Formats: sequence, C-alpha cells, structure tokens
Amino acid sequence: MSSLKGQNVVVIGGTSGIGLAAAIMAHAEGASVWAVSRSEDKVAQCQSDNPDIQFGQLDIHDTAGLSALFAEVGEIDHIVANATGANRTNAPFMEQTDEQFRAAFEKFWGYTNVARQGIPHVKQTGSLTFVSGFPARKCNVGMSSISCTGCAVEGLTRALALEVAPIRVNVVAPGIIDTATFAALGDNREHVLEQIGQGIPLGRVGQSDEVAGSILHAMRNTYMSGATLDVGGGNLLP
Repeated sequence: MSSLKGQNVVVIGGTSGIGLAAAIMAHAEGASVWAVSRSEDKVAQCQSDNPDIQFGQLDIHDTAGLSALFAEVGEIDHIVANATGANRTNAPFMEQTDEQFRAAFEKFWGYTNVARQGIPHVKQTGSLTFVSGFPARKCNVGMSSISCTGCAVEGLTRALALEVAPIRVNVVAPGIIDTATFAALGDNREHVLEQIGQGIPLGRVGQSDEVAGSILHAMRNTYMSGATLDVGGGNLLP
C-alpha cells in the first residue's frame, strides 16, 4: 500500500458529498489536492472551509477546461471522477422518452472526457478511479437508465485497465449514501433514510466518508486494477 504524502490528486466532482470527503481525506494524508465542480457557490464555500485544497469551477463536459486543469497540475498521481454531469430520470423504461434515457449517459460521456484528457498526465504508478453505483448490478424498477450508465462505466473501467496499464483504473460503487441528493426531502430526510436503511443488511444507509475511504484504498493499493469496490452495506445480497 503506497502513501499519498506528497502526491498530486485531482477530484472531479469534489465540492460535496463523496467527492469532497475524498478530497479532504487525501489532503489529510499529505496529498496536494485539486477539487472541481460546476457549482460556483459550492466552490466558494469549500474554499473557505478548506483553504489548503485548491478548488475550482469546471464542468465535466468542458474538455478544454479539463485539459487546462490537468496541464496546470502537471504530473498527476491520482484522478477521481465523481461528477454526475447528467439529468437522470427515475421511471420505468417504457415511460421514459428517448431523450430522458439518453440524458443519463451524460455521466458516462463526462467520464470518458476525464479519461481522455487526464490519463496522459497520470504517472505510470498512478491511478484513475471512477465512482458509479449499485444499480449497475442490482437494478430496481424505474432505474433502467441509471443502471445502464453504471454498466457502461464498469465496462470502461475494465477496458481501460488493460489498455493503459500499468496505470491502474478502478471503480467504486456506492449503495444508498446520505448525501445532498436527499436534501429535497427537507424535514422528512432523516425519517426516509431510516426507512431505507431498514431494508439494508447493515440496517442503515452509508456516509460519504465510508465511500471516500474506498476511493483512497483504490489510490493506495498498487496491485489492484480493473476492480469494482462495492460500498453498500450488503445491499447487493439476495
């Protein structure tokens, strides 16, 4: 297991939830961290709260911006692709429009942008880690577009792991995690998450830092590539 001390880490989608937790953890282990997202408000708040991390505003579909960011960093040890970059519709396949279904894949295309622009800057001893999700292998009704996107991300991970070796490529697949995704529930948030947690073997939903820990494990483990790390409290079990 390698140390992150003195290494350069870039987190795309790093100003909230899992991405922010990963950025903070990497910095705490001695890495120099660049974290970006498309939300200017989140960037400003995160920079105020974490002055030693370099935050910036950037959309995952801005290939020129990604290229400039990676060139600015120089030699990169680890890239994390966590940004959603898509409008996702939860509805049965036959009730979605073609446009709605295709829109979910904007996440996948964003990840291909990160890979194409970022890999040329990654050290041969470095890594690229995608963040996907459990629907790739356990699809609930109404999640077809999200599931198919996740399957594409996991397929890309395995393909790239062969093509760009010895650079390592892995994917972390979270289960139900208590992030800003549930903010719209307002005062019902805690109750709803508690109800969801009762259907998970560990009896609760996960926290961002629990997923971020697996992202850092993917960075540090120098003999792991093409792997999917599930962090879902056992939610893939029958």
